[in-house]
Amino acid sequence: MSQFWSPAVRELTPYVPGEQPREKLIKLNTNENPYPPAPGVEAVLREYPVDHLRLYPDPQSLALRQALAREYGVEAEQVFVGNGSDEVLALAFQAFFCHDRPLEMPEITYSFYPVYCKLYGIERRALPLDQQWRVDLDAFTTESGGAIFANPNAPTAHGHPREAIATLLERLTDQVVLVDEAYVDFGGESAVPLIERYPNLLVTGTFSKSRSLAGLRLGYAIGSRELIEGLERVKDSFNSYPIDSLASALGIASLEDREHFDACRERVITTRERTVRRLAELGFEVLPSQANFVLARHSRHDAAQLFVGLRERGILVRHFNTDALRGFLRISIGTDDEMDSLIEVFELLCR
Repeated sequence: MSQFWSPAVRELTPYVPGEQPREKLIKLNTNENPYPPAPGVEAVLREYPVDHLRLYPDPQSLALRQALAREYGVEAEQVFVGNGSDEVLALAFQAFFCHDRPLEMPEITYSFYPVYCKLYGIERRALPLDQQWRVDLDAFTTESGGAIFANPNAPTAHGHPREAIATLLERLTDQVVLVDEAYVDFGGESAVPLIERYPNLLVTGTFSKSRSLAGLRLGYAIGSRELIEGLERVKDSFNSYPIDSLASALGIASLEDREHFDACRERVITTRERTVRRLAELGFEVLPSQANFVLARHSRHDAAQLFVGLRERGILVRHFNTDALRGFLRISIGTDDEMDSLIEVFELLCR
């Protein structure tokens, strides 16, 4: 540790992202979309006026917010955008959860949430999943300083229907409830239509997964005007120009091609269901998934050894070395050919 670090930095345990390998591997470890972005994205890249890059972008990112508002049937004033949903989440933690009361979240969920709590000095209250590995909405309490969960959850992949979230919001009226919908487009049900009824609901999303733009870093939040204004106050005290002009144009192009979006989603969902069946035939228990990944464990083979065996044969998946998840592998859904290769290796490893 450096003598120059502040005490708060010394205490941090940073988030560890999935490996980004330099060698050629079948990469099924970071939940990226296996298909390219909409054709309009490539057209924007070819035609974008380079001279525009000498100018600052619109600090309000109005054109992108308007495009998202049209997509989700809300007003632009109810939309916030940032550099990936991770940045949006970080700003939301600072805007809404720095209270004396603890922030409640599932014990098993997106592992960046506890990191943000540590960064901002927020007390975290972890709630166990139910016996079916689902987020237990009934466990959230009215005494908390806020609630956050991913829906579908990461890495367990289960999603609650919209009305279940509405039932939660009927109970939690005095704190912000943040629903992270990074994976909702692969079979979940969005809570966005609830924001008109519940001013304390904030829904976050990303262009990284279903829109194949993980390398671009675009995320957003949708909520009541008072919540969006809270995010804007934090953003404008930190970085007034978060979205560059090229990223905005590319994000808008991806939103305009509904046909491509739907086709890619359906391909991922179809491949996921096919993969689940084939994994089950090999003796894996696969948790029900509404995401572009599955969480699976084998009844006879150690997950860590399977992880190593896959990597030695050119396939990279995710293994979480925690007590709760040590027996599982999280497997992103790739192309049919990539998943065929995965199954072929598993057939060798699980004999």
